[in-house]
Amino acid sequence: MADPVAGLVSGGRSGILTGGLRQQAADRRRRGPPPRGVTTGGRRPTEGCFVRRTMPIRRRGRRSLTALLVAVALLFGGGAAPAYAEPNEGGTKKLRDALETTAKAHIEAKAKLDNSKRRQVQLVRELSTLETRLVALSAQVGEVAAQSYRVGRLTPTSMLINSASPEMFLQRAADLDMMAQRDSKRLRTLGEAREQARQAKVAIDTEVREQQKQLLVMAKKKKEAEAALAAVSSGGSSGGFSGGSSSSARPAPRNSDGSWPSESCSVNDPTTSGCITPRTLNALQQTQAAGYKRYVSCYRSGGSGEHPKGRACDFSAAAGGFEDETATGGDKTYGDNLAAWHVRNASRLGVLYVIWYRQIWHPGTGWRSYSGSGSPAADHTNHVHLSMY
Repeated sequence: MADPVAGLVSGGRSGILTGGLRQQAADRRRRGPPPRGVTTGGRRPTEGCFVRRTMPIRRRGRRSLTALLVAVALLFGGGAAPAYAEPNEGGTKKLRDALETTAKAHIEAKAKLDNSKRRQVQLVRELSTLETRLVALSAQVGEVAAQSYRVGRLTPTSMLINSASPEMFLQRAADLDMMAQRDSKRLRTLGEAREQARQAKVAIDTEVREQQKQLLVMAKKKKEAEAALAAVSSGGSSGGFSGGSSSSARPAPRNSDGSWPSESCSVNDPTTSGCITPRTLNALQQTQAAGYKRYVSCYRSGGSGEHPKGRACDFSAAAGGFEDETATGGDKTYGDNLAAWHVRNASRLGVLYVIWYRQIWHPGTGWRSYSGSGSPAADHTNHVHLSMY
């Protein structure tokens, strides 16, 4: 007799129907056809009699099919499968929105701060060059002034009158024109250099104010992040994780001013059938290139957070994939190293935040304690969660 369970496994919903029909056919073969010639009240068997004989068989077939469905449900887990990775990373939607907003604002302010510092360094270098040039130009102009003081101011009239011959007159006229051009150029160049130096100093002052502004933004966003994390944190910084010493991940592309370009869920996710952003793909590839090659899942439809946007990945701590238990031993060490590696390469990859083993790393706050609903998935003790800018 064909196995109905095998039919279900291989055929899905059609397997259920096929298995039930095979069961009914087997019942009929086992009992044989209804006996012929049996009379009821001196009459031949009627169609109604045949129906009465077969009704129990059909009921038994339906009962067999029902029992089969119950058995299959128990076999494949009639209840909800345990969630080995938290569907909604980062607690409540309010917390997730706060984490995303504050982390993005911090990263953007940090990029502006770093860009301003680079401009300041360049301006200081230009000012130093200008000041060196000013010294040389001032010396040249000083020579002209000193010569005029020693011999008196040489006027064109006196030079030309004292010419002994027409040839000397023409030579002196040419010399006079050359000296006038030279002195005028020196004075003009000196004036331009002084103006450039002044503008450089103003620009440096502007960059200093810009840096102070961005530092205030970062401090504000840090307070906002700490206030949001207070709901899932015992307060204060946590120890974080050691390991992951390498900081050599290939940087993701940035704009010319150092900011991160806007990206959409536009490239295929190699871990699922969904999509991720190019920046997330780079982070995934660099993570695996660094030796962290255990099971990972990125895109996830439905819910909120970064997964449906293609901007998050869950990295299993266990070698065999997600397990509904807290990581220990080598699995815990693997997660520690992976989380630390992501943080060390955060600015190169564009990391928004990292959650691992009841702790969360935010670019504005550093590591903070974190607690979910108590399960390994919610507390992130069985996987490292990585969210990307």
